[in-house]
Amino acid sequence: MTFDYDLFVIGGGSGGVRAARIAASEYGARVGLAEESRMGGTCVIRGCVPKKLMIFASQAEAQAAEARGYGWQGADAGRFDWQAFRHKLDAELTRLEGAYTGGLVAADVDIHKQRARLHDAHTVELADGQRLTAKHILIAVGGRPSLPGIPGEELGLISDDLFTLETLPGRVLVVGGGFIACEFATILRGLGCETVLAYRGDAVLRGFDGEMRRHVTEQLRAIGVDVRLGSNPARLDREGGALRVGFEDGGAEVFDAVMFATGRAPYTKGLGLEELGVRLGRKGEIAVDEWSQSSVPSIYAVGDVTDRVNLTPVAIREGHSFADTVFGAKPRKVDHGLVASAVYTRPHELASIGLTEDEAEKRGPVDIYAASFRPMRSLFAGSDARAVMKLIVDAESDKVLGCHIFGPEAGEMIQMVAVPMGMGATKADFDAAIAVHPTLAEELVTMRKPTRRLGDDKSDKQHASA
Repeated sequence: MTFDYDLFVIGGGSGGVRAARIAASEYGARVGLAEESRMGGTCVIRGCVPKKLMIFASQAEAQAAEARGYGWQGADAGRFDWQAFRHKLDAELTRLEGAYTGGLVAADVDIHKQRARLHDAHTVELADGQRLTAKHILIAVGGRPSLPGIPGEELGLISDDLFTLETLPGRVLVVGGGFIACEFATILRGLGCETVLAYRGDAVLRGFDGEMRRHVTEQLRAIGVDVRLGSNPARLDREGGALRVGFEDGGAEVFDAVMFATGRAPYTKGLGLEELGVRLGRKGEIAVDEWSQSSVPSIYAVGDVTDRVNLTPVAIREGHSFADTVFGAKPRKVDHGLVASAVYTRPHELASIGLTEDEAEKRGPVDIYAASFRPMRSLFAGSDARAVMKLIVDAESDKVLGCHIFGPEAGEMIQMVAVPMGMGATKADFDAAIAVHPTLAEELVTMRKPTRRLGDDKSDKQHASA
């Protein structure tokens, strides 16, 4: 059978674009790609990039305060101009979108700026009715924010909306406790909004190390976010130009805006997957094997739509590995077992790789090395903020199983830690590295004695009797 394309990609985000470009430019495949929105996907247009730039913008007042602590008289952040920032942000996103598009054009990928769905195992149907055939089809449509399913939820915002607001809200409720909720609460408070964060759990950032979760919760409160744990909205109602929020405990308050950061779901609805027999998971994610192949052999999927590890660099690696495997005769799998991540709160970030304490204790015995200190830079300026670093080490093999950092630019540090951990480094390997002084990161190679041991029946009993 003759096909229009060797590969057709549905979705122009990081994973889909990488797969399309590598298949076309390096392996000579005939590739088509459909994207219904802006090229670049969630990360470039609605996520990582604009969010990080907003984090930078939101720190001006804190930086001015630090400058005063160093003797700069009259240091003042001044007035924040939201409109000026928005226009510059949109220009930057347009530039990045152009770079993504330009890379595809240079690779001779045919771009279809419209929604596509599956017609059969080798055919996609575009929104204009055109049908195109392909030997292989790659689904890379990502995910979309989920709403909590309460009355009036349509009156609230999702994270996508924050980048396009005409004005910043005076008082805002952020609903959720994941990294998106924590980061946007940090941003909104830093830009001058009175910010309340409501989360039904007992600490933010479920899934991260328990000790680090507590530090992030305390930091949010320290920067002025009203953190309400065990709290959840039950309904939203319009009240003039504001919103009245009724909570599950019976209370009610008025806010200028409500932002839902209550999770994300794979964007598979309406793609025609069920009709073709593509197996889906509980959340609607496409079930794939270690080669990113679905239950229909000609259909593959990468990125958040598979709900494996929902991070942009993972989607990129999956897309590249798919192209190498299918078109380059270089079979390559992605190891999802050891992936670093960071939560861009301020003034301290949280970064993590490997096992948490709870996870490690179950497989024990493990030694925990931890250091808590006030960083020199902020300490001199008068800040009481503490940084925390933690290594989790297998007590028998000495292998480093986990690393967790709560401190300034923790994301930059965890990237470097990911290299030796990926190589199977031991605590002795960390100890052998000579510290760079004075730095925050030197703490990672100067912790000599374990703080505690977990998962060892004998030491646990001794600890319990102490």
